[in-house]
Amino acid sequence: MTFYRIVLRLARNPGHELSEADDHRGYTLTAPLTEDGHLDAETYSTDPHRCSVRHFAPDIEPQMGRLARHGRGWAFDYGEGADDEKLFRLGEHRFDLGDYVSIVEKSGEQLTYKVTELTRL
Repeated sequence: MTFYRIVLRLARNPGHELSEADDHRGYTLTAPLTEDGHLDAETYSTDPHRCSVRHFAPDIEPQMGRLARHGRGWAFDYGEGADDEKLFRLGEHRFDLGDYVSIVEKSGEQLTYKVTELTRL
């Protein structure tokens, strides 16, 4: 079981009001990864409470939540009464420095984030 601290920072999103990359807007998550860098669903199922997410941005209070599995998909779950943020085909993404991940935010808009930190825990 190998868990990682993964930091995603806002990448360029041409045509969106947040079109420029922003190192101060993103997500920090704790999640298990396979040897080839994919989310490890098997390890997740044995210890889902260890998987967390923190959403940060200069214009909001940090939001704490958890990485959640919904069927074959993944989402950031911020608790009862809060909308989940869906992760576009996250199970197919490889997490390595410089890789990109798409997240459907609570507003319904899809934004691209870049893996900027990857630390084995």
